[in-house]
Amino acid sequence: MILGETGTGKGAAALAIGRSGYIPYDEKNECFAASFTQSCVSLNLSQFPENLIESELFGHKKGAFTGAVEDHKGIFNRCSKHGSIFLDEIGEVSIPIQIKLLKVLEERLFCPVGSHKEYRFEGRVIAATNRSIQSISLQSQLRDDFFYRLCSDIIQVPPLHQRINEDSGELDDLLAFTIEKIIGKPSADLLEMTKKKIFKQLGNDYQWPGNVRELGQCVRRIMLKRSYKNIFKNKDDISNPRLLKDMETGKIDAKNLIKQYCRLLYDKFETYGEVARKTGLDRRTVKKHIES
Repeated sequence: MILGETGTGKGAAALAIGRSGYIPYDEKNECFAASFTQSCVSLNLSQFPENLIESELFGHKKGAFTGAVEDHKGIFNRCSKHGSIFLDEIGEVSIPIQIKLLKVLEERLFCPVGSHKEYRFEGRVIAATNRSIQSISLQSQLRDDFFYRLCSDIIQVPPLHQRINEDSGELDDLLAFTIEKIIGKPSADLLEMTKKKIFKQLGNDYQWPGNVRELGQCVRRIMLKRSYKNIFKNKDDISNPRLLKDMETGKIDAKNLIKQYCRLLYDKFETYGEVARKTGLDRRTVKKHIES
C-alpha cells in the first residue's frame, strides 16, 4: 500500500517495486521467463465508470453485457505470475468491487464477467491512494478486511517540500533529472538558471502544493517563459511558514523581520510603491530590503 499526496510520485515508486521482482531465467530457451518491461501492469481505477471497473480488473466474456462483442482480458489475466499489478486510486472504488478484490487477495481466484471459469492469479498487488490512513478510517472509504489485506507493508511517499527540507540537495537532483529528461542531456547552465528563478520568484520556503508533478511543469515554464511567479500562489495569502516559526520562537531580529515582510508584500503586490504604502517606509528603503 503506497500513500502520498497527489503528484508525489506514487506511480514511480510502484513501478520501481513492481519491476524489482525476481524473474527466473529459462536456460532451455536462453531467455527470461517473462519480459522485464511487462512485469508491472497498472490500472487507474478512478478513470473508469463503476460499471466498467469489474471488466477492466477481471475481464469479460463475449455477450456478458451490452457492448461486449468479444472476449476481453482484464488486468489480472494480463499479469504474469512473476509480475505485479498496480491499482492506483484504490480509495475510490466501491464496496462491491472491494469485496470482489478481497476474494482475489485471499483466495487468489477470480472469474471474468459472464463466466463461471475460475482463473488463478499468482502475481503481486500494489495499491496506492492519495488519502491518508486517518481519512480512510474516519470516512470508511475501505472495508476493514480489505484494507488489512492490502496493508502488509505501507510506504508513505513524503510531499516535495518535506523532502527538500530534510535534504537541500533533493531539489538540485530533481531539477537536474527533469532538465535532462526535457532536453535529452545534462545542462549545468539551465540548472543554475532554473534554480535562481525558483528562489527569486517563489522563495526558499515555497510549499510545492503540486509536488514533483508541479516541479516538472515549473521547469518547463521557466525554460519557455523565464517565469513561474504566482502560478499556484494564493494572492490573499502572504504567509511564510519559516518566518512565522521564527517569530513564534523569537529567532528573528527586527531588521530581518522587516526585510522578510517587505519581500512577502512584494511577492503579492509586485511593486515597490505598494510595499512602501503598506509598510510606511520610503521606496528606496523598501527596494534595499527586497534586493538585499
